[in-house]
Amino acid sequence: MPSKSQPTLLGLSIQELTEIVDESGEPAYRARQLFEALYRQRVLSIEAVSTFPTALRGELARRFALGTPRIAGRFASGDGTVRYLVGYEDGESVETVWMPNGDGGEAGDGSAAGASEETGRTPSRGTICVSSQVGCAVDCKFCLTALLGVRRNLTAGEIVGQVLAVLHDQRLEPGRDRINLVFMGMGEPFLNYDNFMKAVRLLAEGVGIAEARMTVSTAGVVPRIRDFGQEPVRPKLAISLNAPTQELRSRLMPITRKWTLEMLLAAAREFPLRTRERLTFEYVLLRDVNDDRGNAQAVVELLRGIRAKVNLIALNPGAGIEFAMPQPERVLAFQDVLIRAGIPTFVRRPRGRDIYAACGQLKRTVA
Repeated sequence: MPSKSQPTLLGLSIQELTEIVDESGEPAYRARQLFEALYRQRVLSIEAVSTFPTALRGELARRFALGTPRIAGRFASGDGTVRYLVGYEDGESVETVWMPNGDGGEAGDGSAAGASEETGRTPSRGTICVSSQVGCAVDCKFCLTALLGVRRNLTAGEIVGQVLAVLHDQRLEPGRDRINLVFMGMGEPFLNYDNFMKAVRLLAEGVGIAEARMTVSTAGVVPRIRDFGQEPVRPKLAISLNAPTQELRSRLMPITRKWTLEMLLAAAREFPLRTRERLTFEYVLLRDVNDDRGNAQAVVELLRGIRAKVNLIALNPGAGIEFAMPQPERVLAFQDVLIRAGIPTFVRRPRGRDIYAACGQLKRTVA
């Protein structure tokens, strides 16, 4: 958490920055310059805000910290995925993942082609998987992050800071490179709703990543699904389903005891989808638990009438998880049932499994 003695600039909106420059007796346009420096230019120090006079830079440096997080660890997979351990001032840390060439989320389609006239290099394409909490309170039984419990929520600045750290380390530019964001890392974003939504607005308006290239996943915090549907700026929505019955989902995802499967599906049916938008349902397949054709047919019935698509995720194993990976032929058979029912269904390719960076594996591993 940011230092109590020195507040941070990263995470502040243009309105909040305007108040700061006003207190310093500076004209309002200085707030826009500072906003651009923080989010678009991604300065690494307050002294690097070159549009400010030296005296103003010095004053801000005395009053504020920038708030950029520290990369405490960097682990590269054989498939190009990079898992970052991102450290904060209070000693807490989260994991953030860079997956080159997409295939990690739902934020956008298509690919960038051709070399940039400015740099002479072909633009990059990929996905950043972002955390919203230190640990997670939801306690899904097939997820390594659940074993940590929840330590605290991240601030908006700490959420944005993860993205900025990856952009800097990978030398990416949102205006040139095709960057997707998926809020599917550590934590349940809808249990940190206000900070998450503020981060979304800063990433869209400041950093320059369009909301259409962002996706947020929830385990089923029903009241916030309804709030989210009313947001003027919002990512796409993915719901972690994982079971076709109340009894089985309650066993796998204890959150179902508070917000039942019936309540969740009602919120999904009421969700205001945009033109050509589909609601994504994620389904982690566990061997001999939720992966047979009967389960698939039950999912078909659950989703009937919803403009939806399904991502199938074969369990990514880890110590402390009681479930096993499904057999590949059962994954394909499950997919076949859904496709034959007219539901677009995709098998998500695991990324970074060898470095504990795949879906459900994030646990602040330091080696």
